[in-house]
Amino acid sequence: MNKRKHAFGVLCLGISMVGLAQQTNDLTIEELDEIVISDSRFELKREHSGKTVIKISRQEIENNQGRNIAELINTKSGIEINGSRSVEGQNLGYYVRGGNTRQVLILVDGIAVNDPSLVSNEFDLRLFDLNTVESIEIIKGAASTLYGNAAATAVINITTRKASANKVAGNFMSVLGTNQSQEDDSYNISSFTNNVSVNGTANKFNYLASFGNRFVDGLSAAKSENPEEDTFSRFNTNLKLGYKFSEKFNFSAFTSYYKLNTDIDGFPAPAYVLADTEDEYHSEQTRVGISPKYTYNNGSIQVNAAFSKIKRETISEFSSTNEAESFVIDAFNKYSFDETFYTIVGVNFTEYKSLFLEEQSYTNTDPYLNAVYVSEFGLNINAGARLNNHSEYGSHFVYNFNPSYSVALNQGYLKAFGSYATSFIAPNLSQLFGYYGANPDLEPEENLTMEGGLEFNTENGLRLNALYFNRNEENTIIYTTGYENASTDANIHGVEVEAEFKPFKTLTFTSNYTFTELKEGTRLRLPKHKINAGIGYNFSENSFASLNYQFVGSRVDTDFSTYQNVDLDSFSLIDLYFSHTLLENRLKVFAGVTNLFNEDYTEVIGYTTKGRNVNLGLNINL
Repeated sequence: MNKRKHAFGVLCLGISMVGLAQQTNDLTIEELDEIVISDSRFELKREHSGKTVIKISRQEIENNQGRNIAELINTKSGIEINGSRSVEGQNLGYYVRGGNTRQVLILVDGIAVNDPSLVSNEFDLRLFDLNTVESIEIIKGAASTLYGNAAATAVINITTRKASANKVAGNFMSVLGTNQSQEDDSYNISSFTNNVSVNGTANKFNYLASFGNRFVDGLSAAKSENPEEDTFSRFNTNLKLGYKFSEKFNFSAFTSYYKLNTDIDGFPAPAYVLADTEDEYHSEQTRVGISPKYTYNNGSIQVNAAFSKIKRETISEFSSTNEAESFVIDAFNKYSFDETFYTIVGVNFTEYKSLFLEEQSYTNTDPYLNAVYVSEFGLNINAGARLNNHSEYGSHFVYNFNPSYSVALNQGYLKAFGSYATSFIAPNLSQLFGYYGANPDLEPEENLTMEGGLEFNTENGLRLNALYFNRNEENTIIYTTGYENASTDANIHGVEVEAEFKPFKTLTFTSNYTFTELKEGTRLRLPKHKINAGIGYNFSENSFASLNYQFVGSRVDTDFSTYQNVDLDSFSLIDLYFSHTLLENRLKVFAGVTNLFNEDYTEVIGYTTKGRNVNLGLNINL
C-alpha cells in the first residue's frame, strides 16, 4: 500500500476530528429539527428517533452529481456495496452490518421493490438514475415490524423527486466521463449519462415525466492481458401523476420502465475460470402503482399498491431466461392521539411469481402494529409487532422495542438509544425452485438484533453519534453444492461512529468509521474496518468543492480458479468534486475526479476495477 495515500487518508480524518474539537465565536446555528420518517413512518425530529437513520438530502445529491446511487450510498457507515468500484456491469452486493443482499429491503416512495427471480430477491440499483431522487433514508438494523420480510439489516427508502409548484418546469443533465483502469492513461470519453424531466402543477393536478440513459464502455469485466471492452447501457422512463380531489383526499399514480444491457465475461469450458467471453446480460422491468390517501382529524388512511413485471436473460455457456412478477399492497391507518402518542395499524400483502422450469409463487399476508410515544421529559419509545403469514412457512411473529432518552443541553441535546428487534427472512423462489442448487426443504432465517448508542447534537453544527450492535442469525442460508441452512448460528457484532461538524455556513466536515466482525466463520468481501471522511466548502454562493476519502480494510474473497479463500489487501481512494452555478442558478457546471492517485486494488477476484477517472457535466433548470 502506498504510504502517501495512507498518510493523506489519516490527514483527512485527522482534520475532521480536529475540527470537531475546535471552538469559534463565528459558528452558525445549525437546524436541530431535522425530520426523519422511515423508522416510524411519522415525521419525527431526529431527537425523538431511537434508531440510526442516515438521511441523504437533495442538497447532498446535488453535491455528488456524476456519481451513481450505489456509489453515494457506499459512503455511509455500516454499509459496503461491493461491485460499485468495478466495471459498470458488475453485479452489486449489499452488505450491511455483516449481512448479505437478501437481508436489505429497498423501497421506492415507500413501496418495496425487488426481483423474485434473483437469488436474493433484491432490486438492482444499477437500474436507478440518481438524478430522479429527492432524498434517501437508510434505517440500519432490524425493521421487519414496519416493513416485513427481508428488512433484517437495513431498509433503503428512496424518495423520488416531486412536481414543481409552477405550471411547467424542466430539468436537463448531461455528464461525459472517462472509464479506464489503473493501467490506462488515455482519458478517452467512454461514459455518457443524460437525464431530462418535465413537471409542474396546474390547480389540483400535478405531473412529472422523466427519461434517462447511460452508456459506458472502455473496460473489460475480466482482468486480462489483452482485455476487450464490455459495454453497458441503461435507460429508464418515469411518469407520476397526482390529483387533489379535496383537502382530505388525494390520489397519485405512477409507472416506470427500466432496461439494462451489459456485456459480461464468463467461465468457459474446459478450465471454467473467469475469462474474456462474448456473454451478455439483459434486464427489463416495468412497474405501475397507485397511492390514494384520505386525511381526517388526527389521522390518515393510505394504500400503496404496485405491480412489477420483470424479464431477464443471460446469454452464456450457462444461458438462462427468467420471467417474474411481484404484487405489493400496503394499507395502513395512521393516528396521532396528541403530540406524544402516534400509532400505525396496517396490513401488508405481497405475491411473488417466477418462471423456472415451471411457474412458482408464494404470498405473505402480514398485519402489523407500531406505536411511538414522545414524552415531555425526554423518554421516547418506538415499539411494534407483525405477524408474518407465509404461504409456504406458516406464521411467524416478529417485534421491536426501541427506547431512547434525550437530555436538553444549552446548545442542543444528548440522546441515549437502544433497540431489541427480531426479523424473519423467507427463502427466495430461486433458492427454493431455481435452476442452480435449488432446495425446496430450506428453512427461513430468523434474526435477533440488539444495539445501543449515544448521539450528541448541538446548535453549533456539531453532531456525534456512536453505537454498538450485535446480530444473531439462525438458519442462515448458505451455498455449498447447493443451497442449505447452516448448521450453526452466525453472530456478528460491530461499532459505528459518525461525526459531522459545520463550523461555518460554508464549511462542512464529515467522517464515519465502521468495525464489523463475524465472531465465528467467514463472510466474503466484508471489510472489518472501513472509514469515510469528507470536506465540503462553498467558496461563494455559487461555487462548491469537496474532497472525499475512503479506506476499505482487508477482506476475504474466494478465488474460483482454485476454490480457495484469499485475503484481499486494504485500499484507499480519494475523490475530488467541484461545481459552479450561473444564470441565477439555472445553469450548473460540475467536474469530478475519482481515485485521484490511481490506486491499484482488487474488489472482486479476477475482475477489473476503475482507476483514475474524470467526468464533466452540466445541469440546466428551466
